[in-house]
Amino acid sequence: MNPVFITEVCVGSVRSALEAARGGAQRVELCENLLEGGTTPSAGSIYSCRAIDNLKTMVMIRPRGGDFLYTDSEFEIMIKDVAFAHQAGVHGVVFGILTADGRIDRERMARMVDQAKGLDITCHRAFDMTRDPFEALETLIDLGIKRVLTSGHKPKAPQGKELINKLVQLSAGRISIMPGSGVNELTVGELLETGATEFHIAPKKTTESKMTYFNNAVNMGLPDLSEYEITITDAARVTQVVNILKNHSKTIIK
Repeated sequence: MNPVFITEVCVGSVRSALEAARGGAQRVELCENLLEGGTTPSAGSIYSCRAIDNLKTMVMIRPRGGDFLYTDSEFEIMIKDVAFAHQAGVHGVVFGILTADGRIDRERMARMVDQAKGLDITCHRAFDMTRDPFEALETLIDLGIKRVLTSGHKPKAPQGKELINKLVQLSAGRISIMPGSGVNELTVGELLETGATEFHIAPKKTTESKMTYFNNAVNMGLPDLSEYEITITDAARVTQVVNILKNHSKTIIK
């Protein structure tokens, strides 16, 4: 059977999710606070994104930025957020929990998997912060996780493609290895060589605010970010990646 290639887009808003769908993506990872690597989105965002036609929504379950070693209260929030996402009818959830010594927290991840029963599950790039990617991979497989998002233990997936290829081979179809970080229309071709069939992208563009009054004397967040510029998903770049994958699929069929 020929592989089915999937384009998943990391989005920080419903507006971006709509752009991802317009670009031809099959799935989105819905987050907030992308500058911190993504945290759990709001209830309104989850319901609105889930309602977009022909688009599967994966909800990020992460109570804060920073590391993946959570307090008891943070973990309980994650359990409740999974329950809410399940109730909202989304396609799946995305999470990852580590122990202090850099291993997958099997006990807590097992509780999360049980709470998410019936949903698609991705372990996010907490995987890239583990001490032993091969040990972590087997733990995730034992837990029944469907896929792992990884840059191959490097800042960007193209830099980690050798490890990604090894993980694809070792997984032997037991779990999907999805390259993410630095995956775009310029790099997805070389990452196809890893044997991966799902790709996580985050193509962005900046749009100008429609405000007619500007108060540039006040800054509401990071000093380098303007309140009068909005970053959204670039639908045209999504389409480029989708078309590259489609053309590769046709080549395999031939």
